[in-house]
Amino acid sequence: MIGPAKIYFIIFGLFTIVGGLMGYIKAGSTASLIAGSVSGILLLVAAFLLPNYLVVGLALAAVVSIALAARFVPAFLNTGKVMPAGIISVLSVIGVIMAIVAWVKK
Repeated sequence: MIGPAKIYFIIFGLFTIVGGLMGYIKAGSTASLIAGSVSGILLLVAAFLLPNYLVVGLALAAVVSIALAARFVPAFLNTGKVMPAGIISVLSVIGVIMAIVAWVKK
């Protein structure tokens, strides 16, 4: 299960970076650019820590996923907008589940 988790967090990290860049381009949001880049880079770091540093990699991925879910799930529920809140909400929840399942099946 570590292999699929690693691939997922790489994809999730890249989506997060691209999302932050899109927020900057569309709305001029420097906060989106910084938050998306930092979150995405942390997810990429977490992915590349797997499988050699399992605890650190999964913990980092879980913490970033939880933080993103805490930010975007309420926003999606309030606005109903699929982009970006809906997409990041779904990816974040999947990220939390992926980290937990990978930890249990390690």
